[in-house]
Amino acid sequence: MTSISPAWRTLALIGLAALTLAACRSAPDAVERSGPEILYARAKSSLDSQDFNNAIRIYEALTARYPFAPQSRQARLDLIYAYYRGHERESATDAADQFIRENPTHPRVDYAWYIKGLVDFERTPNALERLFRADLNNRPPQTAERAFAAFRTVLERYPRSAYAADSRQRMIYLRNRLADYELNVARYYFKRGAYVAAAQRSKQVVERYDGAPSVPDALAVLVASYEKLNLSELAEQTRHVYVENFGEQSLESHGAAKQKKRWWKPWQ
Repeated sequence: MTSISPAWRTLALIGLAALTLAACRSAPDAVERSGPEILYARAKSSLDSQDFNNAIRIYEALTARYPFAPQSRQARLDLIYAYYRGHERESATDAADQFIRENPTHPRVDYAWYIKGLVDFERTPNALERLFRADLNNRPPQTAERAFAAFRTVLERYPRSAYAADSRQRMIYLRNRLADYELNVARYYFKRGAYVAAAQRSKQVVERYDGAPSVPDALAVLVASYEKLNLSELAEQTRHVYVENFGEQSLESHGAAKQKKRWWKPWQ
């Protein structure tokens, strides 16, 4: 049996390494050499198969190499979705903002607004917050406000949009959360004797978030704040509004100090 010399073995290994390196380079090189139609087809295939990282890579190559090709405008919309599903949330927001700025009359610009809303809507609590069931209503709701504004844009500017109904449902949830936060702030001020601030915050709940479950509580805080400020006429007017809208329920049941206590927050 003929043995293979060390020299031939070394040459064979070198050749195998060269072939492997060439194979590794073939995919990116193929992307670089492809036209816009082929690039878009490949990116769309990766997107449909949920290979978001590869879809992002090809869409970025397409929009960079062929910015004025017909496929590039649709690619920019698809790229927003790919970023969103690939958990690159900041990139998704930036891409949506750019698309809205550059294509304000595009027939699918409502989709860019919708994804902007989803990115902020789906900001989730971290592991410790989930473990202790932290009340997000006590957190300053900047992301909730941004999501609410984006969904409202979809609903008001594009009422026939395919995303209008879902935007409306998400707005209801966000409205309730924002109202809860404002109510918590109003109660905080009331308990510390800052009755003017408490009245302002509770009035804001009533005026801005009509229909939210927190409105009766906010009216109760408003009545109590006016009473503490010796504004008897305003207190009576607000009491009348309460009775007209919520019947003869006792205002005390929605009082300023009726905030639910939690076992991990004994100081409340």
